[in-house]
Amino acid sequence: MGTTDAADPGRGAETGPETGLTLVSVLIPALNEEQTVRTAYERVAAVFEGLPDCTPEIIFTDNHSSDRTFAILAEIAAADPRVRVIRFSRNVGYQASVLTAYRAARGDCAVQLDCDLQDPPELIPRMLEMWRQGHHVVYGIRRRLPDGVLVAAARRGFYALIDMISQDDLPRNAGEFRLSDRRILDELRRSNDRSPYVRGMISGMGFSQAGFEYDRAARTAGESKFPFRAMLSLAVDGLINHSLLPLRLASLISLTAGLLTFLLMIFYVIAKVVFGQDWPAGFATTTILLLLSITLNAMFLGIIGEYIGRIFLQSKDLQRPLIERELNAPPEFHSARPAALPQPQAELPRRPRPRPPSEGAPPGRLRQRSSH
Repeated sequence: MGTTDAADPGRGAETGPETGLTLVSVLIPALNEEQTVRTAYERVAAVFEGLPDCTPEIIFTDNHSSDRTFAILAEIAAADPRVRVIRFSRNVGYQASVLTAYRAARGDCAVQLDCDLQDPPELIPRMLEMWRQGHHVVYGIRRRLPDGVLVAAARRGFYALIDMISQDDLPRNAGEFRLSDRRILDELRRSNDRSPYVRGMISGMGFSQAGFEYDRAARTAGESKFPFRAMLSLAVDGLINHSLLPLRLASLISLTAGLLTFLLMIFYVIAKVVFGQDWPAGFATTTILLLLSITLNAMFLGIIGEYIGRIFLQSKDLQRPLIERELNAPPEFHSARPAALPQPQAELPRRPRPRPPSEGAPPGRLRQRSSH
């Protein structure tokens, strides 16, 4: 197990029978997962049968599936009120779907779990144990990847690159399988990012993190919803959202190319004027320099365009996830316009939780959250 920060002393007493049940939100994004969605629900429900001090809130986000995924989820939600279902009006992408689930979660903590069950839900008790030790984020570190050699190498290379250039502390070889504390959820509720990279957003908050190693299982049914194009898009979001290095690198290379061009011009002038060098027509040299200049300009304009595009989407409020249907949604989750993503709001009423003196509460007293 690796840790990236010290744990908060005293948080281990925040949960327990004397303070009531711990509400754990389990966030499961789904896209055309009719073969696995019921199994995912059953395995998660079975895990909480063995956790008498916890109660689950299972939130499925259906990314506008075209198969029977939503119909199956509707059957599950009708039979189990602990299950909430959010269906989008279109495919909003994995990251936006997950961020919506985080913002909707009401639990004392939330566990993100993929519907393909490659990340075993049976590890949730272990994550809860580490959370009770005082860590705000608990994530799984993939010890072995069931992907092919090239895909696994690409993933590890991407994580290493992000870790090297990012301004945030992103754990290596950690996927989306994580537990996040209520404080993380409250911060995510305030986020309005239209091109979110949730893993980076959580790590960038700087709260205590701890990881544990596990073997990721192979998919048993259905097909992967993460083709190479989606992986590439995620990589771009991770690079652009959490580092200014591409912009600075573009400036550095442009400056270097300009300096070399200036020195080359001086060399040509000195050779011609001082040494009387008779240069040929210079078509090849001119063409090479021209093509180099065009290539550099196009590349750096593309990098700048990625940043400007995100500013444009954010300012115009485009690509906002719209909710088509909600099942078993609590009253506070409904907005005035049912199709809109719920906006950040005050914290939801929850049970009292002891806080250590370092967080502002006098010793021996409970710090009651406000209710509305």
